[in-house]
Amino acid sequence: MGSNQSHKHSPLRSGEEPGVRALPSISLKNLLIKSLLLIVSFNLLFALLEPTPLLERFSGYNWLFPGRERLPFGEVQDKAYNLSLYQLDAMLLSHEIAARKPANEYRVIVIGDSSVWGFLLKPDQTLTACLNAFHLVAQDGKQVKFYNLGYPTITLTKDILILKKAMRFQPDMVVWLTTLESYPYPKQLSSPIIQHNPKPVRELIQAYDLKLSPQDPKLVDLSFWEQTIIGQRRPLADLLRLQLYGVLWAATGVDQFYPDTYDPPQADLKPDVSFYNLVPPTLQEDLLAFDVLSAGIELAGGRPVLLVNEPIYISQGVNSNIRYNFFYPRWAYDQYRSLLAEMSQSKHWTYLDLWDLIPSGEFTNSAIHMTPAGTDRLAIHIIREVELLLDKTYAP
Repeated sequence: MGSNQSHKHSPLRSGEEPGVRALPSISLKNLLIKSLLLIVSFNLLFALLEPTPLLERFSGYNWLFPGRERLPFGEVQDKAYNLSLYQLDAMLLSHEIAARKPANEYRVIVIGDSSVWGFLLKPDQTLTACLNAFHLVAQDGKQVKFYNLGYPTITLTKDILILKKAMRFQPDMVVWLTTLESYPYPKQLSSPIIQHNPKPVRELIQAYDLKLSPQDPKLVDLSFWEQTIIGQRRPLADLLRLQLYGVLWAATGVDQFYPDTYDPPQADLKPDVSFYNLVPPTLQEDLLAFDVLSAGIELAGGRPVLLVNEPIYISQGVNSNIRYNFFYPRWAYDQYRSLLAEMSQSKHWTYLDLWDLIPSGEFTNSAIHMTPAGTDRLAIHIIREVELLLDKTYAP
């Protein structure tokens, strides 16, 4: 018996076609509000968790492509395949030193300023490249390998910050090149790499009771907003660029822009006898950060440290009887050398003073930047001292 019951259908809304169910309408205003809330939530969560230090540890160097032979630094990024950034952990992980230490390696790290880094020098012309060319072997048969951890700013505090971070890579010896310009207290917090790493710098100040203020306004503390994704967009982009440039570094071996011309060190000098507002006759010892120097040697943890007073350009031009170069009046530099020698002797530091080793014609664009020939000559004198240190280290 057929059913005579009728099926009830909802009436069609205006504009609906039969058989098509209406979708709920979404307000554009609500969509924008929800998107905005999601963006704000992600930024707040990012600022609370502070994941940037964790992101620094992700690196393709030393497995997808070779580690760099010197720390990242460069202002002409598209020609140098390199960049300057502030994330020191990421910089070190991009370096060849971050690779696993071979069992038969005696590892020497070399720290200092742009002369160590190798300004205007190709990777195979740097001081560490010249030192490695000697293929030095320790008494137990280990291959002595030198690593370039120089960085282009002049301050002892920058050097010990890098040294502290590098100790996890198991160095066996430290070679530390310094010059008078790296000693004055006003210079200690002047490097951007120092200013943008306030936490480890403050830890150094506290641990070694350095005569530096942990509240110095030069140290950059990020606001909450600056720790959000939006505030961290530049550092995050730098981390990505560092990895992308690794591919180009691997393909070309280029990590620095070399200009066609450059100005040589200033030969004709002003008749200025001052040094950091000091005038003759006495260079006050309390102007110089010898406590930072002592902290660096203590940081080495008993490993041999070779302290080198690096070569400087010696002018023979106008007023060269007053100043050695743009940086140094003669009276101040001579007293610095005496103070450093006396301190090294009293503290039993291994100290090598090579200030006048390199002829003036073997400097490039600065009173501390040397030509390949000058760098090679410097390496010969340093390798001799390293050999003596090795003899003492392995002595029965």
